[in-house]
Amino acid sequence: MCFGRYALQALEPAWITSRQIEAGRRAITRNVRRGGKIWVRIFPDKPVTVRPTETRMGSGKGSPEYWVAVVKPGRILYEMGGVAENIARKAISIAASKMPIRTQFIISG
Repeated sequence: MCFGRYALQALEPAWITSRQIEAGRRAITRNVRRGGKIWVRIFPDKPVTVRPTETRMGSGKGSPEYWVAVVKPGRILYEMGGVAENIARKAISIAASKMPIRTQFIISG
């Protein structure tokens, strides 16, 4: 952890979409109610392309459909600071429920 006192850490490898990242960020922000500071430590920088259904072979690659962040085990997803531990634990657990992988709550000591 670099910025905050509390964090959410990934325990499995996965692709996390930009929608899932934003859903987690919103969940944390709504729970802390303007208290403390939040850092999002992952960025969706990989485009995922999808070809239209019922297209013939050839004619190139499909258009970018959505963006993902490649997450490996041990990666910090979100960090928080400036709030009480019970508020941080509740907010981060709600954000963890938005993620498609197993995660854990971490406190820097």
